[in-house]
Amino acid sequence: MNTKQEPGVPKNQRKIRKKRKRRVNWLVPAILLAIILASSYLTATSYLKPYSAKSMVVEVEIPLGSSPSTIAELLAQKELIRHPKAFYYYTRLKGISQDLKAGTYFLDAAWTVEEIASALTKGGSVATVRFTIPEGLNLEQIAQRIEATGLVTAEEFLETAAHHRFDYDFLIDIPEGPKRLEGFLFPDTYEVRAGATSKDIIAMMLRRFEQIYNDEYRQRQQELGLSTLELVTMASIVEREAKLDEERKIIAGVFYNRLQQNWLLQSCATVQYLLDEPREVLLNKDLEIESPYNTYKYPGLPPGPIASPGKASLEAALYPADVDYLFFKVDPNGNGSHIFSRTLAEHNKAGK
Repeated sequence: MNTKQEPGVPKNQRKIRKKRKRRVNWLVPAILLAIILASSYLTATSYLKPYSAKSMVVEVEIPLGSSPSTIAELLAQKELIRHPKAFYYYTRLKGISQDLKAGTYFLDAAWTVEEIASALTKGGSVATVRFTIPEGLNLEQIAQRIEATGLVTAEEFLETAAHHRFDYDFLIDIPEGPKRLEGFLFPDTYEVRAGATSKDIIAMMLRRFEQIYNDEYRQRQQELGLSTLELVTMASIVEREAKLDEERKIIAGVFYNRLQQNWLLQSCATVQYLLDEPREVLLNKDLEIESPYNTYKYPGLPPGPIASPGKASLEAALYPADVDYLFFKVDPNGNGSHIFSRTLAEHNKAGK
């Protein structure tokens, strides 16, 4: 009698049970291995994705004689890639690790590892275009400046500004429309690679605004009870009205005082924004233009900025002077200064 046999269990059923046990014994490790491999694959592929969803062009200098691993570390320090080892092994697997060239590059954090590696195999010293956007220009004037560089046409620039969705927190509550980015393209000197698109240029200018408009500014804006759009709108009016830096905060104080009194702002700059060609002196008919931007007819702030304010005007709108003035006019001496008054009677007499 075979004592190893299970009593009362037919021989063929005992064989089936053994097969099932063997199948379970290899199936569990196989499933675990598949999970590990899938997880490793997903992790590896995530490292090959762009470092940022936002376009951010960074200048990178690859020193002569740099090893592939050194280049990978440098790219990671510049926040252009997610993981240096992923970049290193990618170039090894593609057989291009020894083709990476020294030089000066302008690389975008929104590029994939494949795109960055490809750029580094073509050599540095990429041709660039440098341009300056001064404070106080409106969207159309900025577009004309960009067109003058030969990079893109003004029409293409304005089309991108109106319709492309740029992922920045300060734009979330901005109404849709052709002037959606008015006031947010920060005035500065920029350098872009030759061949940069309107999307590249606008993204760079928006990122500069994001860098300037820091947490301190946001906190102060909230203390004033204003939205980002309202604050930038006020700053843009100050930018267009002020000629001297020392008067910016005073002018901001005047406009805030008028808002608190529920008075019309009566800013000439907002009316000039509506004209095809600016006038040295506004006409009476200009003050009757039907538009919410006409602060001689409509109360409160206009619907949005009228120009791109610089840092000084942003700070003036954030930290206005504590004054009791309600009026100002250009000083006839012609030095760009203004005469400030507390009453209408003073205002009418000023400069005479």
